[in-house]
Amino acid sequence: MSNENFKELYVGELKDLYSAENQLVKALPKMAKVAFSEELRAGFEAHLEQTKGHVQRLETIFESLNESPKGKKCAAMEGLVEEGSGAAEEDFDDAVLDAALIGAAQRVEHYEIAAYGTVCEFAKVLGETKHASLLEKTLQEEKQTDEKLTKLAKEINVQANEARSPKELDEAKPGRRAPKHAA
Repeated sequence: MSNENFKELYVGELKDLYSAENQLVKALPKMAKVAFSEELRAGFEAHLEQTKGHVQRLETIFESLNESPKGKKCAAMEGLVEEGSGAAEEDFDDAVLDAALIGAAQRVEHYEIAAYGTVCEFAKVLGETKHASLLEKTLQEEKQTDEKLTKLAKEINVQANEARSPKELDEAKPGRRAPKHAA
């Protein structure tokens, strides 16, 4: 016999994830639109499709519980999405903007990894093996996305570091003397 309060906690956490995933469905196209790197843009677009599948899995779980997925707003994801939007609005050069977008996306992935890990364990304790299987599949996809972002960041961060600012490019124009640096 399961504790009703624990089951209520489980359903609440699922609702939180449902809200989080739906917020991402709206945010990912915006991130893809401003990404400079084709690979990053394609990654955001692919993750959008994957995220739609995560929403469907959660809806399947809610149906089996005879519960509505609505009714809770994930404040954490709202903050993470807002932070990511802020990075997209900065006046960064191409690779620097991509580095900022990857950082924002990884914070989202880490939140999702923690949240899915939690609800997956809740499902196991509650004897909801089908739910646990669906949640575990999503958890693995979130981890894979994080790994792809890490791999891409290694390349883009180097590009961002090597990128020259508009001021540096202006100073490097022919006929201009390089600024004197203090010794």
